[in-house]
Amino acid sequence: MGILKAALTAVTSTMADQWLEFYSCESMPADALVVRGKRQTGKRSSNTKGNENVISDGSKIIVHEGQAMIMVEQGMVTEIATEAGVYTYNSGESPSIFSSSFGRGLIDTFKEMWERIKFGGEAAKDQRIYFFNM
Repeated sequence: MGILKAALTAVTSTMADQWLEFYSCESMPADALVVRGKRQTGKRSSNTKGNENVISDGSKIIVHEGQAMIMVEQGMVTEIATEAGVYTYNSGESPSIFSSSFGRGLIDTFKEMWERIKFGGEAAKDQRIYFFNM
């Protein structure tokens, strides 16, 4: 029975993490050094059940003037941005059917589901964004 629950959890969690996200950090108080990036969702958003620590490939990250951004995957800094602008996340770690061709995205999504089944249905990754006040 446990394998069926893990498989169902893997399917639902993988599908919830398919949506592309938009991350930003509004103006930070002068006394704040660092703030964790938050996924932007509105009242009408369908992207409400995704894992906070999974950033789908193709997601957008906006860095405002006076900020720097670092991306951390599995505890290691993988990206640093010190210039204002919009960046597209693409590491190959969190596939999405929306970020590549549909066929390739679907194959990668099924591979991700299989990996999650091995970990009881949950994602075995930790991806975060931090914004620094410059």
